[in-house]
Amino acid sequence: MERTATPAKKKPVNGKSLPINVLSEVVNRMYLSQAMGYQYGGDRDIYQALGYKSQLTYDDYSKRYTRQDIAKAIIDRPVKATWQGPLELIEPDTAEDTEFEEAWEQLDRELGLKTMLSRVDRLTGIGRYGVLLLGLDDITRVEDFKKPVTEGISHTLVYVKPFGEKTAKIETFEGDPKNPRYGKPFIYNIEIQDVASQKSQLVQVHYSRLIHVTDDNLESETYGTPRLEVVFNRLYDLEKLIGGDAEMFWRGARPGYSGKLDPDFSMSEDTKNQLMDQLNEYEHNLRRFLVAEGMELSSLAQQIADPANHVDIQIQMISAVTGIPKRILTGSERGELSSAQDSSEWKDYVQGRREDHAEPRIVRPFVDRLVALQILPTPEEEEYDVKWNDLYSLSEKARVEIGKGRANALREYSTNPLAMEIVPPKAFTEHFLGFTKEQITLINKQRDESISEDDLKEHIEDTVAPPTPLAPAFGGGGKPAPGKQMAKKPMIRTK
Repeated sequence: MERTATPAKKKPVNGKSLPINVLSEVVNRMYLSQAMGYQYGGDRDIYQALGYKSQLTYDDYSKRYTRQDIAKAIIDRPVKATWQGPLELIEPDTAEDTEFEEAWEQLDRELGLKTMLSRVDRLTGIGRYGVLLLGLDDITRVEDFKKPVTEGISHTLVYVKPFGEKTAKIETFEGDPKNPRYGKPFIYNIEIQDVASQKSQLVQVHYSRLIHVTDDNLESETYGTPRLEVVFNRLYDLEKLIGGDAEMFWRGARPGYSGKLDPDFSMSEDTKNQLMDQLNEYEHNLRRFLVAEGMELSSLAQQIADPANHVDIQIQMISAVTGIPKRILTGSERGELSSAQDSSEWKDYVQGRREDHAEPRIVRPFVDRLVALQILPTPEEEEYDVKWNDLYSLSEKARVEIGKGRANALREYSTNPLAMEIVPPKAFTEHFLGFTKEQITLINKQRDESISEDDLKEHIEDTVAPPTPLAPAFGGGGKPAPGKQMAKKPMIRTK
């Protein structure tokens, strides 16, 4: 992670020193990182022997995220699963869309708010924190960003920009111990890139214009834990294993050759140079044959090992500490390849991440700030729910199978004359077909609108009660006399 400058050089706006808790955390983490890997009283440094870095910076995490596939998957897979589908804000106990709900939907459509929230979630995972810059309509020049937002008046949100720890450094902290924000950031230095000129501009921004987001906090409310920190050594190991495997195949798949010169052959200098040229072409230019006069060439044995088991151990360790199932992490969740247990655990993980991180740390602080600045109207009951897409909803195939089973059960029930006497229709639809009370009410309403109960009962009886043939008039045959119709025998139900 990126270390801050010497704390004594940073002065909060009120002139007091850097809060003790922030200084203590920085010092403790520095000493802890230096002591990592020491064994036998410091005589052995495992980290140095294995090539691990003892102190990590934001650049280390950012480079891994940018260049290493599994590092990107560790951060991106949970974020994408968390924010997939629509993000809705609804007021409880309201049947129709409210002004608050419509305002959020319009603002989300115009500014792409859900995308911005997911981006700051990703940036938060790379470093120790991320921020969302609220571009309000009260800014007329760059210096206005340093001023606090005036509350009590209506504002307009013009844009939202996410920044990571590297481009949103904390300049000063609140040093007044009587202030509720004691120890929290006061002024940020935001590095804004100008795409046209390819230059960056450093802008000082007041905390009221930002949403500060952290993840996996311990003692500090300002700094969280980078998501790659705990698995960084495993990422090193994977790079050595996979890169070493590729190099081993490159060098070992094409066999080397050893040459034995005939004792009676005298190799001239020109022949020797020609042979060296052939060997260089064989090694570097994929030459597939050698012509060696007076020399017997024999291929060396190939030495190629399968690293799959070693790589799998590293993936298992990463999966264990991150909570991401191995099949999800490696991208092998395709149909039957994904076990039901992995799928269930992954859904539980994503749902827990929504409830414990995305909603309380990102969505609600952001929405509450918009309400406080009168960008969004205040909900009628001053309460709202965050509605995510349902992770546990059935797939299309599963819904078809359930519908097929219900249709078969309904057919068996409706064609059995005694079934309705044993199990009433209402109990059958609720307990055997698994419909909810709301679904049963809707079905009954739709049925009553199309057919009356008496007509439905008569239709069922005509369908399930077969006609009884009349006895022949003169004992001959089993068919009624011509022109006569079979009389329906009333169906007698047992009590």
